Formats: sequence, C-alpha cells, structure tokens
Amino acid sequence: MNTRHFFARPLKTYLPAAVAVALTVSMVLYPEDAFASAVKGLTIWWNIVFPALLPFFIGSEILMGLGVVHFLGVLLEPLMRPLFNVPGVGSFVLAMGLASGFPIGAILTARLRREELVSKVEGERLMCFTNTADPLFMTGAVAVGMLGRPDVAFVISAAHYLSSITTGFFLRFYGKNRPATREKQSYGSILGRALQALAAARQKDGRPIGQLMGDAIRNSINSLLLVGGFIILFSVLIRILTIAGVIGLLGRGLMAILGPLGLDSSLVPALISGIFEIDLGCELAGQAAAVPLMQKVMVVGSIIAWSGLSVYAQVASIISDTDLSPVPYFFARLLHATLAALYTWLLMGPLAVITAVLPAFARLQQAGGMVHFARIFFMSRLFLLSSAALLIVGIALHLYHGFKIAVFRR
Repeated sequence: MNTRHFFARPLKTYLPAAVAVALTVSMVLYPEDAFASAVKGLTIWWNIVFPALLPFFIGSEILMGLGVVHFLGVLLEPLMRPLFNVPGVGSFVLAMGLASGFPIGAILTARLRREELVSKVEGERLMCFTNTADPLFMTGAVAVGMLGRPDVAFVISAAHYLSSITTGFFLRFYGKNRPATREKQSYGSILGRALQALAAARQKDGRPIGQLMGDAIRNSINSLLLVGGFIILFSVLIRILTIAGVIGLLGRGLMAILGPLGLDSSLVPALISGIFEIDLGCELAGQAAAVPLMQKVMVVGSIIAWSGLSVYAQVASIISDTDLSPVPYFFARLLHATLAALYTWLLMGPLAVITAVLPAFARLQQAGGMVHFARIFFMSRLFLLSSAALLIVGIALHLYHGFKIAVFRR
C-alpha cells in the first residue's frame, strides 16, 4: 500500500467522521447549552444578517441579469486590470463587498466564474480581497457596541480596507502565468463598448423581467439560508468547544507563541474564539479589562480581517460547484489579518490619526442600533459612492492612457 495514501486516508475520511460524531454526542450531553447557542446564532441571522443582506443579494442578481455588471466591466477594465490583475467586472464585486460585507464577495465571484466572466485564477484573486466586513458592523457593533470607543471606528475601518486592498495588490502576482480573460476586441469609444456589452449580456440572458426578479429572490433566499445555517452551526460548535476545554487548551498554546511578543494574556481567549467566529472574538476582546487600547484594537482588526472559520466554511460551500479553490482564500485571510494589525499599529502609533477623525464618526455611535431601513439606506449609499468613485478613477485612467498614446504618435 502507498504510504502517502495510508496516512492521508485518516485525515480525509476518519477525522471528519470522528469530529461529526463528537459534536453530535456533545449536543446530546449538553442540550441546554447547544439549544441556547443555536438560538443566539438564529437571532443574529434573523435580526441582522437576513434583513441587511437580502436587498443587496436581490439587487446584485438583477443587475447581473440586466447586463449592468458587464457595462461596468468594460468601463473599469483600465483600473482593475493594472491594479489587481482581474477583469473590470470585479469592480462590481469590490463595491458590493465594501457596502454589504461577508459573504457577498464570494457569492458574486462564484456567479462570475459560472458565467465565465473571470478565469479560475482571476476568481480566486477576486474573492480573496472583496469578501470584506460590513462597515456598520465595524463602526457600530464593534467600535461602539463592543469596545465602547467610537473614536477608534476610523482606525478599525481604515485598517481593514487598506489591508484588503493591499492583499489584492499582492495577489495580482498569484498565478500570473495562467490564462486570463480579456475584453473582446471592439471598436469605438469606451462608453460605446460598454453599452454594447450591456446589450449583448441582456440578449444572452433573455429572461423576462418578472422571471428575472423571481429567480433573484429565490437564489438570494437560498444563499441566505446557507449563511444562516453556518452561523447557527458555529455558534453551537464554539459553545461545545468552550465547555469541553478545547478553547482553553488552544489559548495556552497561543500564549506560548505570542506572549514573548508582548500580547496581553487577557486577549488570548478573544483570539481563540475569533479563529472560529468573528462576533464572539470581537466581543471577548471588548470585555478584556486593563488591556492597552492599541493591543485591543489590533486584535479586533485581525479577527475581523481573518473573519473566522465560520465565514471560511461559508465561502468553501458557496464556491463548491465551481472550480475555484478555497486554499488561496485561506492564506489571503492570514495575510489580511497580519496587515490589518500592522495598519492598526501605524494608524494608532506613528501616524496617530485618531483624534483628527472624532467628529466624522460621532454620528455612527448609534449605528449598531439602526433600524433596518436606515441600515439598508446607509449601505446602499456606500455602494453607490464606491461605484461612482471607481468609475471616475477608471475613466480617468482610460483618458490618461489615450492621451499618452496620442502624444506618443505625434
């Protein structure tokens, strides 16, 4: 028997089965804890995730069916290709990810891959830096609700998005020798080509508006049911691991590694919990007493960037019917988490910008408690602003490139 296959079989076959059995037995032994944690996960999904993300999921499905994404793809190719080495349609995923958070970046990337608007390697690059956190979660829920420090809202958000963009830039070199998609050669202005792409995409889709809306609602609800299932499952899993002492054991191991680097021991439980689930990790970090603020914010930033195994499992499930691999996404999360901590240190240390942005974020103190309509309005406005900013930069780059060519020909 091949030795490699002999040792690989326990990891691929027996280990997952053993973990599933252990989890089931634990839920039988601790039914009250399992039920309470499941209810907590369901509450988070139903009260926050479902109403906040459903309009964006439906909207994105409709925009893709109408060809608007293809229109943006042509206009923003001059920006996305040089910076991130992905097609211009990736700009739509980027703007949606900035506005509405996990896991819409992965969902839209998988959709683009199914329609062959991105290649395999481009899709893997794209989902690695567009699957970002909800801005209201970072400013309202974390900075205000969990840390009680609205003054660090800018630092948390800026470090998260800067590290995400930096991760995307680094990943432009990933698989650079593999085949990439290219815009079909056509004549005319960039706006004319964009309109042609929109018309061609709409003709290819061909669904009446009524059917398009029905499919969008159906697909969006199915996606959110999947997300809700993972939130509930990992809420139960973390509680079971805490009762079993696994979290404490992992904490002692992590402290042995990070303790010499100066990490306060009070933040270790937050890091361990954040490995599995983002909300619980950030909440425990906020509860850590007598901890330097910079360390606390660095840990929170890393947890948000890592996003937890719960989000990773969601992404792996979402892309399971495509040829996209979740492995690059895993390593991108590690890079994102490291860069988020680094940017946090820069913003709170050498750059020291906290006090300069207090007025700008004062109005977000109640963001965590926004009614659903206000949250949707805020996120929609952010999507439109992000799209407009990307369009302006993309068109400016196109005009600059055309100007350089005209001058060179002279």
